[in-house]
Amino acid sequence: MTIEPEPQTLLERLANLLTPTPATPSERRVELLETLKEAQADGLIDADALSMIEGVFQVGELAARDILIPRAQIDWIDINSTIEDTIAEVIRAAHSRFPVYENNRDNVIGILLAKDLLRHSQEEDFQLRDWLRPAVFIPESKRLSVLLRDFRDHRNHIAIVVDEYGGVAGLVTIEDVLEQIVGDIEDEHDTDDIEDNIISLEDGKFRIRGITELDQVNEVLKTSFEDEDNDTLAGFILKKLGRVPHKGESLNIDNTHFEVQRADARQVHVLLASPISPTTAEK
Repeated sequence: MTIEPEPQTLLERLANLLTPTPATPSERRVELLETLKEAQADGLIDADALSMIEGVFQVGELAARDILIPRAQIDWIDINSTIEDTIAEVIRAAHSRFPVYENNRDNVIGILLAKDLLRHSQEEDFQLRDWLRPAVFIPESKRLSVLLRDFRDHRNHIAIVVDEYGGVAGLVTIEDVLEQIVGDIEDEHDTDDIEDNIISLEDGKFRIRGITELDQVNEVLKTSFEDEDNDTLAGFILKKLGRVPHKGESLNIDNTHFEVQRADARQVHVLLASPISPTTAEK
C-alpha cells in the first residue's frame, strides 16, 4: 500500500523556499511569490499585504535611476537669489526640502529645509548659506534597498543622484522609495484639484496624473480616447498594456506618446504626454 505524503502547510512551503537549494535567487523569488499569491487567493493574506510584499521585491531589483525625479523637474534654489525670491519659490513649490546650487546646477552645495528658512529668515544677520544641510550624493546605479537603509540609518530624506560624469541626473526622496512598496503617499504637495491633474510644460508636453478622467485628457490633448471599462487615464493605459508598466516605459496611442514617470507595483501615478508629429508617426 502506498502512503500518500500529507500536504505541506503554507508555513512549511515558505520555510522550504527560504532554505538554500540549487535554484537561482530569481527562480526562488518567483516560487515564493506564487506561494504568496496562492495564500492570498485562499484568504490567508489580503491583497494589500501581497502588493506590499511584491513592492519589497521590486525595491530589491530597482536602482536610483529607475525612480529619480529628473533634473529638469527639480525645484531648485539659487544661493545667490534674494531672500524674498527664495521664500516665494519655497511657498510656490510647497516642498519641505530643496537642493541649493551655486553658479550652475551641477554644483549642489547643500539642502535647504523650508522650516529653517521660514523660521530664521527674519533674523537680522540671516545668511542662507549658514542654514544649509549637507547634501548626500549617490550614483544612478545605487540599489533602492541599500538607499532605503541609508536613509534610515542616517535619518536623511533626500539624495542627489549623479551620473557617470559627476553631473546631477536628478534626486530621490525617501518617499519615492517607500511608494514602491506601499503605493502612492499623499502628502502636503499632492492635490485633488482637477486643474492640477494636467500641467502644461514649456516644451509642449503635458504632465498628467493617472487618476485624470479620460474626458479631461481628451479635452486638453484633443484626443478621442474611449474605454468602456475604465474612466481614468491610468486604467486606460493598464488595459492597453495588459499589465502595470514600470517607470520609464513608454507607448504610443493614436497620435500621442506617453512615458510613465511614476508608478508602483499597483498603478500608474504620473505620465508625460506629447503629441506625435505626422512625420514621426510615419517612420
